[in-house]
Amino acid sequence: MTTDLNNDQSALAALDGLISHTTTQGIPTLYAPRPGEITAGLFFRVGRADETLATAGITHLVEHLALHRLGLSDLHYNGATANTYTLFHVTGNEDEVVAYLNSVCAALRDLPLARLETEREILRTEAAGRNGGPGSQLPLWRYGAQSYGLTSYNELGTWSLTADQVRHWAETRFTRDNAVLWLTSDQVPPGLDLTLPAGTRYPTPTATSALPATPAYIHGDDGHVVFNAVLPRSTAAAVFADVLGRALFQDLRQEGGYSYSAEADYTPRDADHATLTAYADALPKKQDAVVGGFIDTLARLRAGRIEQSELDSARTKILKMYDTPDLGAASLPSYALSLLLGHRILSPEQHRAELNAVTIADLRDVAREAWSDGLLQVPGRGADWAGFTLAPQYSQSAFTGTRHQSLEDDRVTLTIGTEGVSLTTPRGPVTVRYDSCAAMTTRPDGARSLTGRDGFCVSIEPTLYRGVTPERIATVDAAVPPAAVVHMPARDPEQIPQPRKRQTSTDAGGSTRSTWAWTLALWTIGLLAAVWGLLCAVITADESGAANPEWDAVIGVWVLELPLLLVTWKLYRARQRRRG
Repeated sequence: MTTDLNNDQSALAALDGLISHTTTQGIPTLYAPRPGEITAGLFFRVGRADETLATAGITHLVEHLALHRLGLSDLHYNGATANTYTLFHVTGNEDEVVAYLNSVCAALRDLPLARLETEREILRTEAAGRNGGPGSQLPLWRYGAQSYGLTSYNELGTWSLTADQVRHWAETRFTRDNAVLWLTSDQVPPGLDLTLPAGTRYPTPTATSALPATPAYIHGDDGHVVFNAVLPRSTAAAVFADVLGRALFQDLRQEGGYSYSAEADYTPRDADHATLTAYADALPKKQDAVVGGFIDTLARLRAGRIEQSELDSARTKILKMYDTPDLGAASLPSYALSLLLGHRILSPEQHRAELNAVTIADLRDVAREAWSDGLLQVPGRGADWAGFTLAPQYSQSAFTGTRHQSLEDDRVTLTIGTEGVSLTTPRGPVTVRYDSCAAMTTRPDGARSLTGRDGFCVSIEPTLYRGVTPERIATVDAAVPPAAVVHMPARDPEQIPQPRKRQTSTDAGGSTRSTWAWTLALWTIGLLAAVWGLLCAVITADESGAANPEWDAVIGVWVLELPLLLVTWKLYRARQRRRG
C-alpha cells in the first residue's frame, strides 16, 4: 500500500501550486478552494466492467445501500456507478459534507443488508424506465457479455445476489486503498471519519473483444447512425473528436440538410484508452444519404483533408477550459479520476503545450486509427460497400447431441450436447459453450436462457421444442458453472410461451403458406393421384383381356402415376410436421 501512496504523491507533484493533496485515514485526498458551499466526491475504483453478467448490478446495489441511511434531506447528494468507478458526491456546508461522507463510509463498513430485497427491486424498477439510447448495443457487439460490454445488459444480479456476495464485494472493493477523495475547500474539514478496511488499488479491467475484424458494422434502429472506436488516450485524440463533431455538423446538417443532430464525443475508458463516439440522426427517407455523408466525412479526415481553421477552432475551444475561475477546484474531479485510474496527470502548462503541438498530420493519424478500429451502426442496408465487415450474426459451428425440433418452425432445431447448446436456424447456428457461459437464467417451469461471453444467446423453452424433458434440462444445469446461474422467479402461466396454433413457413421464393394451404395441396394432388390410379387400373384390365395387349402403354400410364404418389406422400409428411 505504501508503494501506491508513493506513486500517487509522485503523480500529483505536477499539480503543486494548483491543487493541494494529502491522505485522510489512508485515502488520497485532493483539495482546492472555491467560494461558497463545499462540493466533495469520494471515488472508488470499481464499476460495471468489474462485474460478471451473472452478478451485474452488485456495485450499484452497494451504492444504493450506502446511501440509504441518509433518507430524505434537502442536502444535494447522490451516487453514480459507471464502467470503471463509483462516485459518492455532495454539496453543502462543511458540517453537512462531513456528515455525508462519514455516513457513507459507516454504511460501507456495515451495509444495511436488511434492505437488500427492497433495493434490488428499486434497481429493477429503475432499469425498467431507463432508455439506453441509440448506441446502447454497441458495447455488447464490441466486447461481448463481459467487461465493458456489460452496460448493454440488464443488471441480472439484482434477481439473485445474496447478502454474503454483496457484503464481500463491499469489503474487497470499497476500501481505503481503492479510493480517492476530492473537496473544493482550502483544507480537509475536521471531523472526517472515513475509516474503511485496507485493500488494494484494482487496475481497470482488461478489455475483451467480440469482433474478429474491424472496421465492422451492425444493423440498428431507423433514424440513427452511430460510430465508435477505441483509441489510445492522447491530446490529439481529444482534439480529433471535436474536429469530427464539427465536420459532421457542417456536412450533414448545414450543407446536406440530412440531420438535425450530428456530434462526436471523446470519453476516457480506462487508464490508457478512450472511446470515440460519433452520432447523427436521420429521417427514414434520408437514412442512406446520412450513412453515405457520415462515411464521406470520415474518409475526408482520414485523407488529411482538414483545414487549419478546423484544428485552430477545436484547440481554442479546449483551451477555454483554463479560463475557468477557480481552475484548481474545477479540475478536481478530472484529476482525482486520473489518479484513481492510473492515467498520467498533466499540469495546465503541460497540457497547453501538448495542445499547441497537435498538427493536421496528427489528426489524420487519429482518423485512420479510428477508422481501422471502427464499429458502425447503420439503419437499413449494410455498409459493405464502404469496406466495413458485418459483425458475426451466427456462431462458427454447432454441437452434436440430442436434437429437439421446434414446434413452430421445422427448420429450427435445438441441440443439447455435452459441451454446450446450439440452435440451428436456416441462416446459421447459434452456440453457447457451458464453460464460457456468462450467465444462465433459470425458471421453475424449466426454461433456461444461456448467454455466452461472446454475446450469443440460446433460450430453451420446453414448451416450444419436442422432447425437452426434465432430464435434458438437468443435463444443462449440471454442466453450467454455478457462478453463472441466475435463478429467476416463477412466471404466470399465461407468460409461458406456447407454440402458435397456425404455423407458417417461408419458402426460398419468399411466399408464405399456412397449414390450410398445405391441406388444400394435399387433397388436390391426392385426388389427382387417385383418379389417375383408377384410370391405370381400368387400362390394365382392358389390355390384359385383349388378344394383342399393348403393355408399353400400360407401363407408360403407371410411370406417370408414381410421381403423383410420391408428391402426395411428401405433402402428407410436410402437413403433419406443420401440425406438430
